[in-house]
Formats: sequence, structure tokens, C-alpha cells
Amino acid sequence: MLYEVNQDALLYELEHLGVYKPSVAIMLGKGKITPLKLLQVRTPAANIIKQEMLAAGGDCATPGTTITCAVPRVDILLLGNQKHYKTLLYKLKQMPYFGIPDIVKELERYLSPSPKLTKLADGRVLRYDSVKVMGIINVTPDSFYAGSRRTGLDAVLEQAEKMLAEGAAILDIGGESTRPGSDPVTPEEEWARVLPVVKAIKTKFPEAILSVDTYRAALAREAVQCGVDMINDISAMTADESMIAVVEETKASVILMHRKGNSKDMQLQCVYKNVVQEVTEYLLGRAALLQERQIGADKIILDPGIGFAKNDEQNLRLMQNLNSLTVNPYPVLMAASRKTTIGNVLGKEAAVCSCVKENAESVLNNGMAPAAEKTNFAPVPPEERMEGTLAVTAAAVYAGASLVRVHDVKENVRLIRMLEAIRRI
Repeated sequence: MLYEVNQDALLYELEHLGVYKPSVAIMLGKGKITPLKLLQVRTPAANIIKQEMLAAGGDCATPGTTITCAVPRVDILLLGNQKHYKTLLYKLKQMPYFGIPDIVKELERYLSPSPKLTKLADGRVLRYDSVKVMGIINVTPDSFYAGSRRTGLDAVLEQAEKMLAEGAAILDIGGESTRPGSDPVTPEEEWARVLPVVKAIKTKFPEAILSVDTYRAALAREAVQCGVDMINDISAMTADESMIAVVEETKASVILMHRKGNSKDMQLQCVYKNVVQEVTEYLLGRAALLQERQIGADKIILDPGIGFAKNDEQNLRLMQNLNSLTVNPYPVLMAASRKTTIGNVLGKEAAVCSCVKENAESVLNNGMAPAAEKTNFAPVPPEERMEGTLAVTAAAVYAGASLVRVHDVKENVRLIRMLEAIRRI
């Protein structure tokens, strides 16, 4: 008789097995193989690392050009557990050449991560002992999900009160739809939509943490002065370079999101060799730029930009590999609530199920299945994407995300709390 032990239950099983207590931590470090990808490693260093990983009992995947040093730099994939990586780190510390000291720093940070937190504009600290939920409040007439639209201060305040009562840690207020194909509103229109809402919510709920969803620095600055704590910039501060100065001066935290182009043309730019690697490199590069300006990791949140200049396969790949971002020092936000990819995936699945049912009925009635045809599908509309959103939230929790941005607060909070209870028991 045997059974597989879940990774989350490994500590429990070791303790109940009666393992010698000082050995528990050592064995935990051996219990999980975690692939790590190192980018642009000097080729001699890549050969050294491969040999040291093999000697430690792990492995290292390298391109075929590595052994002959035919190219100056390569990406490599380490295959090991915590024990292998600690052994590798010890060995590499003795080698101050071929750029190895920089790799040592990366491994040290990975093996000894600091708790993630976010310092807000007013000095409060948001800690991620549990995954936080950001509730979406759209003061726009044309957001892709009609259920999220709010007009009039009374309706907005009612929605804010509901979300806070349901467990939202942050309220994200947006005055411009940035769905694919949408046209921008004027700065004056966005200003008129957002600022009265910010002031009203902050007056009624002074302790609420507010985020403003804008790429315009002037609006962000005014919003922070009105009580906003966080800036959610879908352009990662590329649309308006003065946004960096706003963050410096106001001490607001900032969400940096990945996208290409703008809302009008971004879906024509879904071209990547490796979407996970390119999005990760881009966001870490933007974060590094802020850190050069003395804006700390405790002010920066990363968002892979689901649905922004990505097709369905690319969005799913980013959801699948979110830990490419969460392994870094910055909190990571997953913002996929009710988005098109969810509608497409669920629509395709429904079409396949319908096709299978029709084929089965044809066999029963006629003794033969119809000729195979390409399955057409209709996307599931935004109003029916709750379950798909919850699945993405669950995947984000397992990947180590710190926040999720959603339309449906209560349902996502309950899913997160239940999943966290299962994992920590």
C-alpha cells in the first residue's frame, strides 16, 4: 500500500512519522524539485553550473551550443530542490569570475526571501499574510462587463460599502475603459468621473484603501491628494513618464502592468517568442528603473496584464506560469476577472461537449457518427464567467500571488479563505 503526499502536507507527514526534529527542515528542502531559469548566463559559467548541479545530485538543461562556447551567453534551466540549490550556492561563492557573483546574489535572494508588503501613501502597511482582494469600481458607461458599471455617487457608495463588507482590502476606481479596441476619454472627462468618487468614498469610508486606475500623472497626483493610496498604471509608467515623479513625491505605491501598444491596437501586437519570459523581463526591468530612483520594492506591485496584447494561449500560459513573477521580491496582482479568455475557454468547452453529445446521439440513432467538422463556438458572455474567474483566482493563490483584482468580491474572498485553510492545516 502507498499514497502520494501533497507538498503542503509534507511537514505534517514528517512530524507524524516521528522524524528526528533537527532533520525535518533538511528533509523539507529535499521534498520538491523546483525548476529555475537563469537568463543570459555567460557560457563558461553555464558549463560550470551544469557540472556543479550534477555533482550536487540535480541537473541543468542547457542549449546545445553551450559545451563548445559557440555563443557568448545562453539561458539555462536548473532542475533541483532546496538542498541542491544551497549546495550550488556554496560552490559558486568560491568562483568570482564569468559573472557568477551576480548569479550568487539571485540564488541568495531566492533561497532567503523577505516577506512581501506594500507601504501605502499615508504610511500604512499592507501585508500579505493572506491573499488580498481588490474590488473593481468602474465609473464608466462602457466597461466590458456591464455588471461593474456604476453611475451616480449613491450607486458607487453602495457598491463600495458592499465590497468592503464582503472583504475587499482595496477598492480600484477607474474612469476609462481600456478593453481591446476602446477609444481613450479626454483627461477632463476622466478627471470628472474619478475625483468626485474618490472624495465621496474616502469621506464615508476613511479607512478604506483606494487605488486609482489611470495612466495619467496629473490625475494620479490629484487623486492621491484626495486620499488614494495606490496608482494602478496599465502602461507601467510608459504612457506618461512624469508618473514616476508622482510616485516619488506622493509616496503612493504603484501597480506596473505589462502591455504593448494602446487599447486601440494592442491585440494586433500579440507576438512573442516566449511570452512568460518576455513579460517577466519587461516588468522586472520597469521595477528596476523605479528602484534606481530610490523607490523600494515595498512600493511596487507587478501585473502580467492578462488580456492586454495577448491572445488566449498567451494569457493561459501566463496564468500557468505566474510564479515566474511571484518568485521575485515584488507582490504580484492577478487581474483576469471575467475577461475574454475565460469566455473563450468556456465557450470552446461547451461547444466540444455539445459536439460529443450530438455524435453520440447520431451513433445511437443512425449507427454512425457524422463526418468530423471544425467545432464552432460562441464565447460565454461576461455575465457567465464567474466560475472561470474563480478557477484563475485559485491558480493564482497556488502560484503565490499577493492580490487578485475582481468584480465579485464575496465569492473570491470565500474561495481564497477556503483554499488557504486547506493548504495550511
